[in-house]
Amino acid sequence: MKPKSMSLLLPLLFILGCSESDSKAPPPPTKSKAQRDSAVGRSGLPGSQGVMKALGAADSARKRQAAIDSAGIP
Repeated sequence: MKPKSMSLLLPLLFILGCSESDSKAPPPPTKSKAQRDSAVGRSGLPGSQGVMKALGAADSARKRQAAIDSAGIP
């Protein structure tokens, strides 16, 4: 084989060898975002109290909005 054709063949083989991967994508998370946030809040990590307060505020706002929405229904 000529050196020039070899210099073209090696990068092509390298690209083909790198393009195929046996690793698969990680499975999707089984827990919802709220479940993960709740687990972080209960963990005792620094800032976990803030996470729990934010979750409580979000729940309160959701309940308040539901009450406002249902008040307009006859």
